[in-house]
Amino acid sequence: MHRHRAISVFCLAICLAAARFAGAANAAPNVAPSVAPNTVPCRTGGPYDKWLAEFEREAMAQGVSQQTIAAAAPYLTYDQRIVNIDRGQRVLTQTFLEFSDRMAAAAYRIQRGAALIKTYTPVFAKIDQQFGVPAPVIVAFWALESDFGANMGNYHTLSAIASLAYDCRRADRFRGQLLDALRLIQRGDLRPADMIGSWAGELGQTQMMPSEYYQYAVDYDGNGTRNLLRSAPDVLASTANYLVGLGWRRGEPWLTEVRVPPTMPSYHAANGRPTVSRLRMAGRCRRTICRRRFCCRWAASVLPS
Repeated sequence: MHRHRAISVFCLAICLAAARFAGAANAAPNVAPSVAPNTVPCRTGGPYDKWLAEFEREAMAQGVSQQTIAAAAPYLTYDQRIVNIDRGQRVLTQTFLEFSDRMAAAAYRIQRGAALIKTYTPVFAKIDQQFGVPAPVIVAFWALESDFGANMGNYHTLSAIASLAYDCRRADRFRGQLLDALRLIQRGDLRPADMIGSWAGELGQTQMMPSEYYQYAVDYDGNGTRNLLRSAPDVLASTANYLVGLGWRRGEPWLTEVRVPPTMPSYHAANGRPTVSRLRMAGRCRRTICRRRFCCRWAASVLPS
């Protein structure tokens, strides 16, 4: 993989990861950030055991079997550490450059990525034909999210998501994730004991939330399950399918290079997102990486000239 192109696709992956952080705050590094207490204007009410019993009844009403709930039950414990981490995410205060420097610092990722593209050439060729997503793009996500599967997290997913679903801050969001985590077990993709991932509940080598996993995971090795923790073909095809779900279109340009001088007025919420056309009209499109949907909102204020 040519180094300049490799850096470009890493930037695309970083931009999407940064967008997930800034928008939904559901992606998180596998090493828990330092906790910086935030004032959260909500109050979690009622004992956890009572909440869990109500949730289990809701899950059964939505088609989750009693057998699945029984299998998951030992892992549906409350963990106050998870809530503390969630409320103290310093990553959300980082600039794009701070975020990208940390995520793309390891040069070995480019070398390892190039080697893995060769190793899985037939798989990538099939994926490109079916989904239209090139191998370097998929490998960039693979590298950034878990170092190619080496660092997927060490938190019990069911406990983490149950804790966040019980907490008042984002209860509705994580309640749905917990339901889909149970559906993954019921579908036979994962066993409860195998569901180890990030503190925010992400699973697998490209760190999908359970709802993303349930919707986009693909059985690409033909063994009857969708295992994004251990099957490289499943991981790669599922990542491509996920990108298509986000709006990826075969053959459509996905990278625009710009360089923004320090004197350029900053575009933020008050001025609207700096689209490619607006940057061009301003005469600013030159040569620094910018993914048009996600990075341009940072580019006007953070990219150096």
